[in-house]
Amino acid sequence: MSTTAELLKQASDLFPDEVVTSAHVRHFDLPLGAGRFALITLDNGLDHTKPTTFGPQSLANLGAAIDQVEKEAADGEIVGVGLTGKPFIFAVGADLKGVELLKEWDHAYAIGKGGHDVFKRLSGLAVPTFAYYNGAAMGGGVEVGLHCTYRTVSAALPAFSLPEVFLGLVPGWGGCTLLPNLIGPEKAVSVIIENSLNQNKQLKGSQVYELGIADAIFEGADFLEQSLIWTASVLKGEIVVERPVIDRGEAWDQAVAKGRFIADSKVHGAAPAAYRALDIIAAAKNGDLQQGYDAEDKALADLIMGGELRAGIYAFNLVQKRGKRPAGAPDKNLARPVTKVGVVGAGLMASQLALLFLRRLEVPVVLTDIDQERVDKGVGYVHAEIDKLLGKGRIGQDKANRLKALVTGVLDKAEGFADADFVIEAVFEEMGVKQKVFAEVEAVAPAHAILATNTSSLSVSEMASKLKHPERVVGFHFFNPVAVLPLLEIVRGEQTDDASLATAFAVAKKLKKTAVLVKDAPAFVVNRILTRFMGEIQNVIDEGTPVAVAEKAVEPLGLPMSPLVLLELVGPAIGLHVSETLNRAFPDRFTVSPNLKAVVEAGKRGFYVYDSGKPELDPEVAALLKQGDTVLTEEQVRARVLDAVAQEIGLMLDEGVVAEAQDIDLCLITGAGWPFHLGGITPYLDREGVSERVNGKRFLEPGVASVPA
Repeated sequence: MSTTAELLKQASDLFPDEVVTSAHVRHFDLPLGAGRFALITLDNGLDHTKPTTFGPQSLANLGAAIDQVEKEAADGEIVGVGLTGKPFIFAVGADLKGVELLKEWDHAYAIGKGGHDVFKRLSGLAVPTFAYYNGAAMGGGVEVGLHCTYRTVSAALPAFSLPEVFLGLVPGWGGCTLLPNLIGPEKAVSVIIENSLNQNKQLKGSQVYELGIADAIFEGADFLEQSLIWTASVLKGEIVVERPVIDRGEAWDQAVAKGRFIADSKVHGAAPAAYRALDIIAAAKNGDLQQGYDAEDKALADLIMGGELRAGIYAFNLVQKRGKRPAGAPDKNLARPVTKVGVVGAGLMASQLALLFLRRLEVPVVLTDIDQERVDKGVGYVHAEIDKLLGKGRIGQDKANRLKALVTGVLDKAEGFADADFVIEAVFEEMGVKQKVFAEVEAVAPAHAILATNTSSLSVSEMASKLKHPERVVGFHFFNPVAVLPLLEIVRGEQTDDASLATAFAVAKKLKKTAVLVKDAPAFVVNRILTRFMGEIQNVIDEGTPVAVAEKAVEPLGLPMSPLVLLELVGPAIGLHVSETLNRAFPDRFTVSPNLKAVVEAGKRGFYVYDSGKPELDPEVAALLKQGDTVLTEEQVRARVLDAVAQEIGLMLDEGVVAEAQDIDLCLITGAGWPFHLGGITPYLDREGVSERVNGKRFLEPGVASVPA
């Protein structure tokens, strides 16, 4: 078998563009006369916006630093070794750019084994080792610290996680093995499985300490200084770190079972990473660390060579890179300043928008509606939400007072919008109503003001067609709940000019939204795909397939919720309205379900009741359903639904609704919560052979969201 150095050299040759992390060793005398100490600092030489990662050469550098301190420890020259990061960053794990390049199982295995072989030497030194989590720590950054004898954490640390399962990997450099042996299996399952599958939830410094991952916590301002004083006290025996006894009996099995339940509820068996991680945690019960490391190496290699991880990395890159640099956006220098915002409407959606503009732009926001009661209710909602932020300590009293003073409501649009730079409407989804509103706003708003519509399916060009200046109308479609879903579909109407569009993108950036440029086509991106998807589910139910079979058919996709639960969230009436809009545009592909119509006319809020805590078909809805006698299997339903989605995406790309398939995926991930392990949807359709079956070609080139050929 090759040595670690040889393995890392081979991996390094495959990855010439690695951003290399150095491991600097410096020596000094500890406080309190505790002795000579070696501190290793991980640093890639770039500022905190380029976090420190571990590629093969970086691991080799850390290995070389450990060679040095290992000899010093053996020779009695030092009493301990510390490990810390550059300002604001400890380390954020494996370099995913390198992982993307791997084409062979053996090379993938080498990355896992190389990391283990370097990290575990920290626990084998002749002196105690200390990890000082001074800043963001993720994945391998967390794991390198777990191999140390002791850990401290900064109270200012903003993000700490093992996000591997979220991406389609396992914590493979000791995380699955060491963490349950340190803090117990239940807490470990929470960090490795639950947080990761909960949209990669991050821990703060205080939580890292409370979980027992860190042995001490210090303020950010003098974190390293305080950590070194604490280290001296530990080495002198003045502080004894006590850790809980781990229950290796039934509690361990129950924790793993809970993890499987969480994984089933999130991915429904559709992605292997969570289950591989749980298998390793289950096996770690006996405390045999090397057995755990070997299992991690194998799991890493298998998963790196699988489609889910490649789709996960692709999705991660879409959100982190493409999401921040929208394709097709005009020159940002054309954007005009926005110093006041108008909101037409004061219902729930309008009020959520007002709150978002207020919090992110911190400029005056004025709401209007048809009567004083509605206006007061809208402003009241915003005030109440600001009070909640104050109560949670997210903002101070001064800021709360300032924000409340910035939001007002008036009945007269002329009074409210005469000096507004950006006016957005969130009124009833009906073309005549929206055209009337825009005519009223155009009459009173300044000539430069952007007129934005939050329409979910109507034509922006038609909405603007009767105005004197249609060039300043832009689609600005948010997703509900506005505070949670990052996507903003920015729709260019036929007449929209570059300055208006640039201003819309600049505002989106300040709102911290993921903006995607969309052509003015019926229902834009997310609603068009979801309506086709849901429409096919409705069709098979109408034709005779039982509701439960139709719902279960798409479980293997691991979507955040089943189609009919999603329909309930959206509201059956809105679902019906969008399907009618699309049926008018594309009658050959979009149907209007008579059963859905009946459910809406009966005033039902959805197909299910939750009397037992679980969704069960509402008997009143069951009585309304009129079904044919064609009963399909789950496999037949799934094939029909996926074929329909692949066809629709192919047509949307042909029509130029978005620039590329990548934008479709970005929209589904950020606007509909579709999972990273699917890569949105197109990598999955490619992987399953659906794209070629339906459209005769893949959506993405081989090697994009898949293992390179």
